Amino acid sequence: MNFFKIIEQLAEVDPDVLGRFDSRRAVFQSLGTLAKRAALATTPVLLGSMFQKAYAGTNADSPIDILNYALTLELLEADFYRKFVEAGRIPAGAPTMAIAQIRKHEDSHVALLTNVIRALNGTPVTGVTFKRSFFNSLDTYEAQLQVAQILEDTGVRAYKGRAAELTGTPDMNIPGIGIVNLLTAALQIHSVEARHAAHIRYMRNQKPWVSNDDDVRTNPAYTGATPESNVMQAGYDLTRDLGTMYSAADVAAAFDEPLTPAEVLDMSRAGGLVG
Repeated sequence: MNFFKIIEQLAEVDPDVLGRFDSRRAVFQSLGTLAKRAALATTPVLLGSMFQKAYAGTNADSPIDILNYALTLELLEADFYRKFVEAGRIPAGAPTMAIAQIRKHEDSHVALLTNVIRALNGTPVTGVTFKRSFFNSLDTYEAQLQVAQILEDTGVRAYKGRAAELTGTPDMNIPGIGIVNLLTAALQIHSVEARHAAHIRYMRNQKPWVSNDDDVRTNPAYTGATPESNVMQAGYDLTRDLGTMYSAADVAAAFDEPLTPAEVLDMSRAGGLVG
């Protein structure tokens, strides 16, 4: 049995086959040495198990479901920034301009996702608002900005947790928008959310990346099955396995981690902020 020949042939009918394995990179990394790879290639049971893992649940949700998930988060953020601006506590000058610009971005994300969902004959989610009672408890600009950081960091992790599910979706011509690739659009929004997070952190005198020094590091937004404190990447413990010694803090700061939909919508995270 030639494992690599099988991969080559499968790629002819499923160009995303390597992407499926890459998204489960621990499977490959657990093979370790070339000898282990050779052993796997001659073991049908293990090979079958790996393919089962690679393809398990790949069609659990439709693109519309995934886009509505993203839209839910964007509506939550958009309403938060609306309330943030209307509260009137943002200092004049650069802070006001920054929050106004971020608000425009969130509104644009809502508009794009809504139009794409409709173009796919789906029904966009509506009525998602930031919980008024919780917002009213944020009685200072600093408290409101802290929540903005948590929201943006959550958004970055949420997009990272689902973007791969849009792999292989075809380009589509959206009336009034043009040709759209769903994965590309999701990654573009993800990148902007990351810039929002970095800038909000800068406004709060925090490092622009998730750090052990964060004053909100114990918030559930930074935990999860794969917490932001994770030091394992591609099966390697980066504090010791690659020959160069890095601190756990440095490794954790160098990589961002995903959140699953269940984690994002949990009441301890974004789910608890929906009004």
